[in-house]
Amino acid sequence: MWFLLVLVVIILIIAFTSIKIVKQAEVYIIERLGKFYKVADAGLTIIIPFFDHVRSVVSLKQQTMDIPPQGVITKDNVTITIDTVVFYQITDPAKAVYEIQSLKKGIEYLAITTIRDIIGKMDLDETFSSRDGINTQLRVVLDEATDRWGCKIDRVEIKDITPPADIRDAMEKEMNAERNKRALILESEAQRQSAITIAEGKKQATILEADAEREAQIRRAAGEAQAIKEVAEAKAQEIAMVYDAIKKANPDDKLVQLKSLEALEEVAKGDANKVFIPFEATGALAGLGTLSEVVKEKKTDK
Repeated sequence: MWFLLVLVVIILIIAFTSIKIVKQAEVYIIERLGKFYKVADAGLTIIIPFFDHVRSVVSLKQQTMDIPPQGVITKDNVTITIDTVVFYQITDPAKAVYEIQSLKKGIEYLAITTIRDIIGKMDLDETFSSRDGINTQLRVVLDEATDRWGCKIDRVEIKDITPPADIRDAMEKEMNAERNKRALILESEAQRQSAITIAEGKKQATILEADAEREAQIRRAAGEAQAIKEVAEAKAQEIAMVYDAIKKANPDDKLVQLKSLEALEEVAKGDANKVFIPFEATGALAGLGTLSEVVKEKKTDK
């Protein structure tokens, strides 16, 4: 009875040690008699007790590792502290276990030395403006170095760059001075733009006033010209009507001479001391003189 009970216990122990259940996204590194035997994937795995041994459980998930903050000297001899995080994933579990004693320590040391090498070639200002470039260089160097360890570096991110206190104070003062400078530049630019806008408005107003005055003068001149034209046309019509009337009346020479004398009489009423009589009117005057003598003789005879 006791023998059967012991036998059952031994069988249960063997079964418990022989049956292994591997979780998702994990693998088991199994050794047989101290030598690498196989990589057990997720699921049920059976091993031989006392011969097979699970050397390590390796996660295939993407993992993160914080690199301790490091004091690094820049090219212009400024000591800054850099805090970095590395994202990596194991692609070959056997290499990650057998090719290096501690994968995390190896990645950490590589990251520290690479950061010092990269930052040592940059000025302080360049380290703040070139984070993407630093991240890319770190990822490339680490990925190439850890490839033989069965590891892939997906990303490297610099979380923080901390300069010394005196450098931070100087940088803050410089930023304030730069902000004040930009504010003054923007204010002067706004004033200049305002002055330009005002001058442009005055210029446009002057041009519009000049155009309006020129248009008014043109219209006044056109109106005056039109009025003169209409007056001239009226005078011409009047002269034409008078000429037509005279032509229809068919006056004799005596009537013409008499009208000429009436015209001379009107001229003589002026303030001038001398009156110039046209040569053509002398005949009419002589005729009038003769007519006057005849009238006088007739009065004497009576």
